[in-house]
Amino acid sequence: MRCSLFLINRFAQCLIIFRIRLEFLLIWFNLRHVEKNKTMSQSIKELIAGNRAWVKEVTESQPDFFKQLAEGQSPSFLWIGCSDSRVPATEITKTMPGAIFVQRNIANMVVHTDVNLLSVVYYAVKVLKVKHIIVCGHYGCGGVLAAMSNKKFGFLDNWLMNIKDVYRHHEAELDAIEDETERGDRFVELNVLEQAQNLSKISFLQEEWENGEFPYVHGWVYSLKDGLIKDLKVSANSNAELDKIFQYDV
Repeated sequence: MRCSLFLINRFAQCLIIFRIRLEFLLIWFNLRHVEKNKTMSQSIKELIAGNRAWVKEVTESQPDFFKQLAEGQSPSFLWIGCSDSRVPATEITKTMPGAIFVQRNIANMVVHTDVNLLSVVYYAVKVLKVKHIIVCGHYGCGGVLAAMSNKKFGFLDNWLMNIKDVYRHHEAELDAIEDETERGDRFVELNVLEQAQNLSKISFLQEEWENGEFPYVHGWVYSLKDGLIKDLKVSANSNAELDKIFQYDV
């Protein structure tokens, strides 16, 4: 009997100790969670604060800027670039909001089944009447380098397949480059050239060329190392350079 009471008392004491430790653990976890939320909240607030500072800076130099911006947009350029956060179209070209219509995706691809991209291009050329379309890649592009490897990236492999097709078309040239960095840089350039050509294959873009000079299609590459843009010297405003199969009767 005494043994049973002793065991019961010990069990009760263990439960009490466990409960105390659990409560301390929950308090510690909640404090960490609150601190983490404070950090996250602060980082979001910094974006809002940055916006306020930017507005102040702009209005001081151009008092009517936002009034004019609200009246509408008439950009001369459509920018098809990479989603990489280090390649913002307006900042690297020193232009203000309203100057460049922008479409971005992983590795600045022009995929003919991408309804989002096609809608942007259609609106840019048919409604905004942009004068130039720029496909801009960047050296060190993660999407291009991923496509150059044989690694698996889950769902992303479906998108990377389009970039791998570019490698397949230029396999002999790329495989001959022994230095991996140099091969990656050349792959970036070839990808831009292919995407610029893919733009030229779009039927409604060829319609615009039939009716006039614009838009011109250009291929550029941005360097993260020095901030400079390299013009790949490809500018097209007709379908004359395309294989005949891609030249529509318009």
